[in-house]
Amino acid sequence: MNADAIPDFLAEQRDAAPEELQGLVIEFETLWERKLWHQLTNLLIDFFNHPGSAPQRLQFYKVFVLKFADKINQLKLVDLALKAATQCTSNAERLAFMEAVAKRVDTENSQDALVFATIAVARVKLDLGDFDGARKDLDKAERVLDSFDSVETIVHAAFYDANADYYKAKVDFGSYYRNALLYLACIDIKSLSPAERRGRAYDLSMAALASTSIYNFGELLLHPILDALTQDPEGQWVRELLFAFNRGDLTTFDSLVGNIRKNPILAEHYRQLRQKIYLAALTEAVFRRPPHDRAMTFATIAAETKVKPQEIEHLIMKALSLDLLRGTIDQVDQVAHINWVQPKVLDMQQIDNMRQRLKDWDSSVNQLGNWIEGVGQDVWAA
Repeated sequence: MNADAIPDFLAEQRDAAPEELQGLVIEFETLWERKLWHQLTNLLIDFFNHPGSAPQRLQFYKVFVLKFADKINQLKLVDLALKAATQCTSNAERLAFMEAVAKRVDTENSQDALVFATIAVARVKLDLGDFDGARKDLDKAERVLDSFDSVETIVHAAFYDANADYYKAKVDFGSYYRNALLYLACIDIKSLSPAERRGRAYDLSMAALASTSIYNFGELLLHPILDALTQDPEGQWVRELLFAFNRGDLTTFDSLVGNIRKNPILAEHYRQLRQKIYLAALTEAVFRRPPHDRAMTFATIAAETKVKPQEIEHLIMKALSLDLLRGTIDQVDQVAHINWVQPKVLDMQQIDNMRQRLKDWDSSVNQLGNWIEGVGQDVWAA
């Protein structure tokens, strides 16, 4: 379609558009004639964002937007293309469409747009089950992203979201957890629907619990996304389980075993979860003690963690290897000398315990001061 036919196209689209969008289509023609590309682009984004525009997006993009595609912000061009691609009738059609978009923006001055489009291509490949192809595109996008001094947040958000979906499909819990949290750091979670927030919170919780590399849930426990689980009866116990792990609460863990065994993911990793809660109980037992009283006998550890005495040494070695604790083991006397415990998020009970420890420390300092004052009176007098 040549440029002279654009007014006729816009007139047809105006008549086909919902009444509340017809005013926008009329403005398109005015901005087109005046060559106000920036304003036209922003108005098109508003149009494409409206649910009522869905049936017209693909036609608008192919016939209208491509007429001035090289005159507008290329990142916004890809954004429009992504919204138009939702109307493709199949993943194969969507893939061809987005690959053409990526090729169009593959220029020296629009590398951010190329990354954005490449990520979109990777997402379609994920939908098609082409995991190797998706990984190749995501790695390519990451290399370009790493070369930027700065880039629009929307690009980083798209990358981390696609990366998280890839790792979710590959059942790589640790990598999914990290990328999903990075994605949430790039967006306003209020932009997600309640169902999306619950889904994200649930998936993050499952990844944190089932991962073999995540033993500190602090970042997730502090994130407002976790509040979404309080609105879901099925998710409330998952939230309770996370906090139980954080404070090494074996009693709560045991009370939730029935729920754990009914959950396919957690049931599959039950033995691993049991070891995790033992490690959490160990670190909590160390944390509760003042730094000068962290030489713990194996018998004491067995009593606090409910681990069999013959398995205590292995438990401590596991905690040391994961850098949850630092210290040494006296195998002869069966004593663990701990000099450091990994920091973690504290709940109100743990904060109260710390407050009590500070009060005890303050009291001991006062007693020491009074003793020094009493035994050193002659020195002070001189």
